[in-house]
Amino acid sequence: MGLCSTGDHIVAQRHIYSGTQLFLQGVCPRFGIDVTFVDATLPGELAGAVRPGRTVLVLAETPANPQLALTDLDELGAIGGPFTAVDSTFATPIVQRPHDHGVDVVLHSATKGIAGHNDATLGVITGAADVLDAVWSYSILHGACASPFDAMNGLRGIRTLPVRVERQSATALRLAEWFEGHPAVTSVRYPHLASHPQHQLAKRQMSYGGGILAVDLAGGRPAGQRFVESVRLARMAATLGGPETLVTSPANSTHVALSDTELEAAGIGPGLIRVSVGLEHVDDLTADFGRALG
Repeated sequence: MGLCSTGDHIVAQRHIYSGTQLFLQGVCPRFGIDVTFVDATLPGELAGAVRPGRTVLVLAETPANPQLALTDLDELGAIGGPFTAVDSTFATPIVQRPHDHGVDVVLHSATKGIAGHNDATLGVITGAADVLDAVWSYSILHGACASPFDAMNGLRGIRTLPVRVERQSATALRLAEWFEGHPAVTSVRYPHLASHPQHQLAKRQMSYGGGILAVDLAGGRPAGQRFVESVRLARMAATLGGPETLVTSPANSTHVALSDTELEAAGIGPGLIRVSVGLEHVDDLTADFGRALG
């Protein structure tokens, strides 16, 4: 809203946070802003959807929520003309640095990994001063101002961000490998897992795999519900990036209003579980998950 006006055009990836998707497909058209959704995992899709002279913003999210699809940051940063932006919430600045790939604007829900303790409602964007001035001017009118307490918690969280991300990423990789070997699991998606379909891209643009993994359970929606209700050490909650491990079943919670067909179109299987890895010991987590899967 700070950059676009009536008649402008936005290109966005299809695999994206549901709140962002609802804003782009619902609010933007009401203001005469046209939006095209593409599959950003396919080379050239973002650039190919740009309309010269009309496209003002190209928006990506990588890794994407909740199934951890990746967008090539070099390809995005090479798009000339419109502003390019990346939601890098899942990665945090420790895992990837989109500006180094030529991306104009990077945004984070700092409520998540940056603040890191599930106690701050906070957003952060970075970019060139003239772009940020335009966004800042609109944000003041909109009322999107952080409270002093949330800002303090965000600054506190930054102090431990590198060591938290390193520990969470190491545990997440071990958990991903453990889940891959479990008979109740049909697939595991984690960027630094060798079986991830974009593993080489992840190794190129992500210093760690991050603290989030996605697991598909063989029993579908009922199995997802049983799992998230059966964990004891981990907790069932929809946020992420905190010190405790959190699990959520999108088909039973955040995306419960979608049919199985709509879930499939969004890349979300009925048995998908998203795990936000905390700071617990990996052996305690595998014991907890083993009981829950049983």
